[in-house]
Amino acid sequence: MVTGDQLKKELAELGVGKGMALEVHSSLSSFGELEGGAVTVIDTLKELVTEEGSIFMPALRLSRELGLTDEDKRLGITVKIKILGPDAERTAMGIVADTFRRMPDTFTGRDTISTSGWGKHGREALKGGLDYAIHNGGKALLLGVDIYKLTAMHYVEGITPGDINARFAPTEEIGRIYPPDKWLIEAGHPPVKAWYKIQSAAYEKGLIKEATIGGCKVMFFDIWSVVSIYENELRNDPYGLWGMEKQGGRK
Repeated sequence: MVTGDQLKKELAELGVGKGMALEVHSSLSSFGELEGGAVTVIDTLKELVTEEGSIFMPALRLSRELGLTDEDKRLGITVKIKILGPDAERTAMGIVADTFRRMPDTFTGRDTISTSGWGKHGREALKGGLDYAIHNGGKALLLGVDIYKLTAMHYVEGITPGDINARFAPTEEIGRIYPPDKWLIEAGHPPVKAWYKIQSAAYEKGLIKEATIGGCKVMFFDIWSVVSIYENELRNDPYGLWGMEKQGGRK
């Protein structure tokens, strides 16, 4: 079993400390057994960051991916996720984020796509989600998950060429069956998992520090140093990044 003291020691050695703005994504089960569960993770982070810092976690009101029917597959649906009600106790964000979201000293938005925040700048979660952490030297802590859980990556995707997004947008027929105010639907995947290319580039640049706590692989890094790699690729070679051909036959 991983104890709270062990967790605190390992995270402190990794660099989690007083006054920082910290974006956290986690899988509690990755630890194996952790003394005190989700509350231990949250309390430990608060002790390390202190009220001079801030902690941010995802508060997206989304279910886990649901199974696809034969009709879904015929329509070209590849991801089907239910939008949950504002008082949903459990979401796909995991038990640590769900527990954090419901704590009385946490600030959490009520929109489907929201962020929870705690600490000195925790209220910023209500105004700009992760904007504060991204643009003020914030750090990312991934506990048992990889870059595909890093919500900050989405904050630069506004520069993605529209035709890339359009290729995977649900059709009108799909929208009638799964109204967009109740469902999050994807219809297709790019041929390349581009975010893993960004993660590999970050490792090559020495930007990511690692540790293993129990069975949990931990990644710790400066948010913008990694997200900016993604932004640069989206600006300079978005089609190559996703392994796609530009309309007209050229990347």
